[in-house]
Amino acid sequence: MNQPSPTYHPAPRKPSRLTLPAGACDAHCHVFGPTDRFPYAADARFRPAEAPKELLFALHDLVGIERCVIVQSGCHGFDNDVVADAIAARPGRYKGVALCPGDVNDSTLDRLNDQGFCGMRFNYMAHLAGGTSTDELTALAKRLQRLNWHLQIHLDSRLIETMAPALAAMPVPVVIDHMARIEIGSPHLDRAFDTLMRLLDQPHLWVKVSGLERASRLDPPWVDAVPYAKALVEQHTDKVVWGTDWPHPNFRAAPPNDGDIIDMIALFATTPQLQQALLVDNPGRLYGFTT
Repeated sequence: MNQPSPTYHPAPRKPSRLTLPAGACDAHCHVFGPTDRFPYAADARFRPAEAPKELLFALHDLVGIERCVIVQSGCHGFDNDVVADAIAARPGRYKGVALCPGDVNDSTLDRLNDQGFCGMRFNYMAHLAGGTSTDELTALAKRLQRLNWHLQIHLDSRLIETMAPALAAMPVPVVIDHMARIEIGSPHLDRAFDTLMRLLDQPHLWVKVSGLERASRLDPPWVDAVPYAKALVEQHTDKVVWGTDWPHPNFRAAPPNDGDIIDMIALFATTPQLQQALLVDNPGRLYGFTT
């Protein structure tokens, strides 16, 4: 059987435009496998090449990332052990966001909390397993309050208007993935982005200024997506975090170089103060890093 090609760049480079500040956090990345220890879910909709924790750690050490939030991927389903294993290897500096069914029991939540998880992700994307209903999401959010967890929402930009009222009413922090998956040139771009900006006026709403390479129609440095990221960082400075999205699953083209992705930060967080907020202070508050 042919093995899938790696989704990560084989030779990541150090950023040349930006030196990351001390305590910089990659707030969105994944680990895949090794599958002999952490097999993919039987109903997984995609089965990427392995991208184990050792490769993630090597990338972070190369570019100067000291803190990290690893997001459980749909290819591993609801078995979050692959992320728990990576967190345990770098305790205190690495945390996790879990995938769980909407009716997950409290004992499972307590175990995940003890392992270093601090939130739960739900996908509302056609290529991934579906999310739960907004009523079920609200009920779950009330249960997450005792753990000080957040909800992470990965949604097609065409859904943000429909989901906005429920997200605005959530009783826990809500983090919108990848700038709400806006697509440069799409007919609904402006309405989706305006809705995202209004949502961020809510005190509990956050956004990941990540995935510019997915939003863009261009090759690196993906400059057509920069104005949107810049608007988020400058107008909602205390509500933004950033992530590499390593190892870039389901990317449309050849794997991007993470050095290019990091260098882009200087284009939309244009001052040391904005970079400190985006990369250090905000993730420290949101995820509760103490080391």
